Amino acid sequence: MSSAIAVIIVAAGSGTRLGHTEPKAFVPLGAGTVLSVAVDSVLGMRETPHLVLVVPEERVESARAGFAPIAAASGAELGVVAGGASRQESVAAGLAVLPADVDTVLVHDAARALAPALLFDEVAAAVRARRRGIVPALDVVDTVKRVSDDGRVLETVDRSTLRAVQTPQGFPRSSLDHAYATARGDFTDDAALVASAGLIVDAVPGDVRAFKITVPADLHRAEQLVAEAAGSATSAPTAPRVGTGTDVHAFADDASTPLWLAGLEWPGERGLSGHSDGDAAAHAICDALLAAAGLGDVGQVFGTADARFAGAHGEVFLAETRRLVEAAGWRVGNVSVQLVGNRPKLAPRRAEAEALLSGVLGAPVSVAATTSDGLGFTGRGEGVAAIATAMLHPLR
Repeated sequence: MSSAIAVIIVAAGSGTRLGHTEPKAFVPLGAGTVLSVAVDSVLGMRETPHLVLVVPEERVESARAGFAPIAAASGAELGVVAGGASRQESVAAGLAVLPADVDTVLVHDAARALAPALLFDEVAAAVRARRRGIVPALDVVDTVKRVSDDGRVLETVDRSTLRAVQTPQGFPRSSLDHAYATARGDFTDDAALVASAGLIVDAVPGDVRAFKITVPADLHRAEQLVAEAAGSATSAPTAPRVGTGTDVHAFADDASTPLWLAGLEWPGERGLSGHSDGDAAAHAICDALLAAAGLGDVGQVFGTADARFAGAHGEVFLAETRRLVEAAGWRVGNVSVQLVGNRPKLAPRRAEAEALLSGVLGAPVSVAATTSDGLGFTGRGEGVAAIATAMLHPLR
């Protein structure tokens, strides 16, 4: 007999920002994959659900073969369907194969693989008690600013009414069916779609473990948590690690573009071109730190498609890189970066640059400069290159 509760796990995304060739849900995590960890949580619910996996079309058969024995061992019925072009289409595909007697539906993103079974239980119980949509949510603890397209801070937003929403999101089956049948437009989550249909959605406390695996730092954090849960004493890093990074930027065609390098503005110098401010030194340092932590590179973590970093200064990249490195279990030991180019002249401002960069990273940073004796694009005065080396130590 079918269960009266169903969980649809959406696992059809590509996850290109993780830097893996596999779709995100099929990236290795612990002894399995991101998807298998998510499935383990769902099958740990108090009430065994009807489970539907929405995966890339080419993965349907292999997912069915791989998860059927696991579901059967838990007494769960399993459905596996191909996802659509959008998340909304993928959820709709999952809804379409649910048995008629399912009265409560939870929709979960496989990328939130570590969401505990208890969170599923609490969301399901709230849906049944309140007979409306339920989303788990966390308080927003950071100060939030509204910022213009050109990076100017416009105002501070009152965070007291803001929440960071997670999955699983739960709904009465009838409400979700109605919302999808009458949907006009594409929505980022099911709660927004249901609310657009005029239905009420409530929030309940979320869980910090239900974070979304999006970039390499998130995956590293998940790996550590999975290893800890498995009782692995060898999962924590014990030795320092070293990384190197390079970056190159040409001088901008527009002579009015300001030059930002090593975190400083250089009045009177032509600026460097780039998606951000073109600070080759800061970007090379970020590359070195990310490499040492095994978190990918600047292109993966701060892609040019990410509007948040358009025109951003080097300090922004460095601060975010430090956060990612520390979240992955490392602290910055020291960094050295060497500039290669004919200008600007570093010597008069070397101490200033070192003090600024060291302050952002919370560790000593040394800055040096050299020319390339007239060779190559740097020797011809066409741009600046930077080479950085970083050492990380495990957090204790």
